[in-house]
Amino acid sequence: MPRYATSQIRNIALVGHTGSGKTTLVEALLERAGAIPSAGSIEKGSTVCDFDELERLHLHSLSSAVVSMDHDEIHVNIIDTPGLPDFIGQAIAAFPAVETVAVVINAATGIEPVTRRMLEWAGERKLCRMIIINRIDAEQLELEALVASLREEFGAECLPLNLPAVGGGVADCFFEPAGAAAFSSVAETHTQIVDQVVEMDEALMAIYLEQGQALSPAQLHDPFEQAMREGHLVPICFTSARSGDGVAELLRVMERLMPNPTEGNPRPFLKGEGAAATPFVATPDPERHVVAHCFKVMADPYVGKLGVFRIHQGTVTRDSQLFVGDGRKPFKVGHLFKLQGKQQLEVDAGIPGDICAVAKVEEIQFDAVLHDSHDEDYLHMRPLPFPLPVFGLAVAPKRRGDEQRLATALARVVEEDPCLNIEHDADLNETVLRGLGDMHLKFALERMQQRFGVEADTRPPKIPYRETLSRPAEGHHRHKKQSGGAGQFGEVFLRVEPLERGAGFRFTDAVKGGTIPGQFMPAVEKGVRQAMAGGAVAGFPLQDLAVTITDGKYHEVDSKEVAFVAAGKRAFLDAVAKAVPVVLEPIVQLEVVVPGDGMGAVTGELAAKRAQVLGSRALPRGLMAVTAQAPLAELNLFADRLRALTGGQGSYTLEFSHYLPVPPGIQRQLAEEWKPHPEED
Repeated sequence: MPRYATSQIRNIALVGHTGSGKTTLVEALLERAGAIPSAGSIEKGSTVCDFDELERLHLHSLSSAVVSMDHDEIHVNIIDTPGLPDFIGQAIAAFPAVETVAVVINAATGIEPVTRRMLEWAGERKLCRMIIINRIDAEQLELEALVASLREEFGAECLPLNLPAVGGGVADCFFEPAGAAAFSSVAETHTQIVDQVVEMDEALMAIYLEQGQALSPAQLHDPFEQAMREGHLVPICFTSARSGDGVAELLRVMERLMPNPTEGNPRPFLKGEGAAATPFVATPDPERHVVAHCFKVMADPYVGKLGVFRIHQGTVTRDSQLFVGDGRKPFKVGHLFKLQGKQQLEVDAGIPGDICAVAKVEEIQFDAVLHDSHDEDYLHMRPLPFPLPVFGLAVAPKRRGDEQRLATALARVVEEDPCLNIEHDADLNETVLRGLGDMHLKFALERMQQRFGVEADTRPPKIPYRETLSRPAEGHHRHKKQSGGAGQFGEVFLRVEPLERGAGFRFTDAVKGGTIPGQFMPAVEKGVRQAMAGGAVAGFPLQDLAVTITDGKYHEVDSKEVAFVAAGKRAFLDAVAKAVPVVLEPIVQLEVVVPGDGMGAVTGELAAKRAQVLGSRALPRGLMAVTAQAPLAELNLFADRLRALTGGQGSYTLEFSHYLPVPPGIQRQLAEEWKPHPEED
């Protein structure tokens, strides 16, 4: 068993905008706790968390990393997450594994888009939150103004536990308030914290207010934890990871004030599906059935799949038999690991609250629940608020014959990131990799090439245009071939007419008198469907139309299925040519969320993309949601434009709505680009 109990564990995710210094801060904490002999450097590629080759090359965290340290009888698990907006899914994925989300802010740049999102999402998830203002040794800082802006934007519950001290370092405002602060007052800040905390405990408030007694940190611990759990307190700590200022104090706060797994709000498990799902509370009891949640998957062509999970209930040992989700067959835990960046340190057991990993278990997927009893079947975590991956690239193997290797490599890369997905469009015969932005997809493809040796060609995805008819028309074709011996004969008369949008295809046999025997009617329909698939104007499939077979002729000897396939196809094309075919384009429903002062620029951009703005509504914190409908073809670079117009603070979701005819100029262009091949019957 581990040398620590559940009550000694602290689970903390470091999140925040890129450049805030999260990875460097982890190095400083590991060094301070004695877990590493000296802090590594991002520039030298020697940090514990940025161990991937691409991370070292680009000097950015691209995926989350787990480390742990033992200090003063406390075991601290830290998840270091990426700060680039394209990789925000990795940070959100860490939420179910921790009690506390620590949002790291660059003292020089202040509140940035990812800062805002993380504080909001962690609050909605009912996680305890803290703010770490890092890089306080930079020049020309306005730290007092930064604290004021944090309190103005996120509430008066944001209060410092320490302050930058005169002459360097930080002045403690909670445990042993003393020293001179570079701004504000240590005594006044201490009073603010105590006033905020005692509101959670009426008896303690009476001692504090009525009897005028000073309260010790031990007396304040329980109401402090409750205040964090209920969002009544968001403590602020000051650090400089590079100089070491405030690092020891931050470690002390993590150990003595952050909630342990028995104290934080229970994770939002659900049992059952849909409307019938009911809340399930996992109890951090080592003797109960195992309930664990996989929040990270790593795929390696040599090591195999590694599943990283948080244990919420029960004890996992090296011989545990665990089910994955609703699977009927368990797997045996052959080796159980604690992670230290890329290092896998084997352990005998994992207890409630701890973070562990297993390797070479193919059944494990991201977000899977692991359990050791069928009593916990149909158990899952309430869905996380992942942004929708709307930026896409069509991918194809660079070398012929690599189709299967590419499919396997793409599947492995997508397994690791909840904001990547793969779509295969059979109609367009293309595979599309979707993510949160061009950088997201670029690194996914680089990782695929690096790990699996598969290279891909990319291009913008095709637009799934369709074609339909503008008016009814009739068509006819007689198919007759005689080449010595048995011939071919079939004649078809038919009528076509447009249907309402979304109606699909309707085929009707209205032949009377048996002029086309019933056994040949499926062949006629097959020919019609073949012609529909090939298009009439620009090579896109026809839809939303009805075909009625009205008459025809057959020959007792020469009529065959192949003849009626050809006759049906040609008769349909004859009718379509008279029915004024038009090209349809997909229209999507958009919801764009932007800061209020960016509304004008974004609505102007939408108008330039042939969008119809349907309305807008105010959201909390000065944001606006704009609802619009726009042609999908106009939105290929919209993610980049939105990012540029809103300073990275805008986001959007889209879903298919309906089809509409394209403007005449675009139809002419599409028709000119289409060069149909001569048909051979």
